[in-house]
Amino acid sequence: MMDDDILDAIRHDPDLADLLWQVSEFDLSRGDHGEPVRLSSGLALEGVAGDFTGGTFFLCGDPRTARPVLYASSEGQAGLIGLNLAEALEIMIGLPSWRDCLKFSGIGDLAVMRTTADHLRRDELRNEPEVDTQRAHLADTLDLQPAAVPVLLARLQAAVSATAPAFVLTVETGEEYETLFGPWLPSRNPAWR
Repeated sequence: MMDDDILDAIRHDPDLADLLWQVSEFDLSRGDHGEPVRLSSGLALEGVAGDFTGGTFFLCGDPRTARPVLYASSEGQAGLIGLNLAEALEIMIGLPSWRDCLKFSGIGDLAVMRTTADHLRRDELRNEPEVDTQRAHLADTLDLQPAAVPVLLARLQAAVSATAPAFVLTVETGEEYETLFGPWLPSRNPAWR
């Protein structure tokens, strides 16, 4: 499915939209970022959804093409998370803890991201045992291709790494958002020691 087809499918199915919000915190009613932003390359930027923390998901580029998805947090970090909406949703659905995998990534180290994902998966299964069934339903309904966690992490790491130079998000004054890769290691979280 193309980006617009996916967005239309979500808009026209309130149950699907609600489940997507529950699993991935992707809410089409929250597409306004709250401050004027632009891409360093000058490519078009369309806010299409938001999350509960005030972050925004943007489609980048010409609407008639496959558009990369950029996520901007409310804390001043931004970066690509998928080459198109389908890929970004596959990552968000298959890896609901993707933000924490980036936060505790040791500045983008894939091995560190895998360790973080293992800790988060244990927490997830303990707190939300039904999440795998919900993920499978979302992927099937949106005609997405589920992938194993290591594959999703590699795609996410590659997408964020490809942010510069064309997809760096800036404010009107020219100040750039920081990378989505956080400096921390999983050992920083006392619950994971």
